Amino acid sequence: MNSTETKLSGCFILEPRKLGDKRGYFFESFNEQTFQAVTNTATRFVQDNQSFSTKGVLRGLHAQAGAHAQAKLVRVLQGAVLDVAVDVRPGSPTFGEHVAVELSAENNLQLFIPRGFLHGFVVLSEEAEFFYKCDNFYNKESECGVIYNDATLNIDWKMVSSEFIIADKDAILPNFADFCASL
Repeated sequence: MNSTETKLSGCFILEPRKLGDKRGYFFESFNEQTFQAVTNTATRFVQDNQSFSTKGVLRGLHAQAGAHAQAKLVRVLQGAVLDVAVDVRPGSPTFGEHVAVELSAENNLQLFIPRGFLHGFVVLSEEAEFFYKCDNFYNKESECGVIYNDATLNIDWKMVSSEFIIADKDAILPNFADFCASL
């Protein structure tokens, strides 16, 4: 597995080695020993989640607060998404900065997002199946987030905002400054 650390410390793009021939392909999408070695973490995943969405669906920017914070390893099984991670670790030299990576069924890239990050994605293809591993169990009371179009974060979602399909709860998330005031 090839790994590249992004400009955000601890956040990695992972690329599995794909073996192919006339029958199709095979790749190991996850191996705990390899993952821990390439990310230099002891992260252990306890929950897998999968979602299906259509073009323009924007999910995020989400996090779990406090003791329920989650690290995530995300990938796309079908279609393509623009995946975004925002560093909200107090004291981090890249606090408030983000990375955006296109993940697709074709490129097989994965993004590891450590605890202390907001996460979101928008579907670029007609449909997408999104899969993610979490290192902590979901807790509804610990949900938090930032509005996707926050001017301070200035995320280029690679789509016209009029094409977005957004959940009601995501449309009323606070701006980045208000989120930071609650840290």
